[in-house]
Amino acid sequence: MTHEERARELGLDLDAPARGGNYVPFTLFGELVYVSGSTSAARPDRSITGRVGDSLELEEAQGAARLAAENGVANLRLAAGSLDRVKRILRLTGYVNATPDFTQHPEVVNAASDFLVELFGDAGRHARTAVGVASLPRNAAVEVELIAQLQHDDSER
Repeated sequence: MTHEERARELGLDLDAPARGGNYVPFTLFGELVYVSGSTSAARPDRSITGRVGDSLELEEAQGAARLAAENGVANLRLAAGSLDRVKRILRLTGYVNATPDFTQHPEVVNAASDFLVELFGDAGRHARTAVGVASLPRNAAVEVELIAQLQHDDSER
């Protein structure tokens, strides 16, 4: 099964969310794609906001991490033209909007990591950082950044 077929099977919205500022959703450098931060509040019709340890429980934050990763994958698809060009997810950085006493940031970001493996299989396994922050744009619960490697597209020659 291709990555595109798997995304459809999972029912993913692969339209990239609207940007909220003066930046690009990704930067290409050779076969590498650096995807800008994607949040759990990027889509007005489907968002998860709040602070973990205050208004959100761990399970809700995990849903936010998955949603942020889905939004990141939509921007990755925009960069690649097709998810089938994704050779490997190299790195995921996850930022969790959390209270100072919340310490389960890795457990939150695991949901984003699990989603990437669910979608890309072994190609979704990646290096990762998970950190807690005092706030995120639009009160998003989670923001993720992705770095991916693309397969060479023969049409680029």
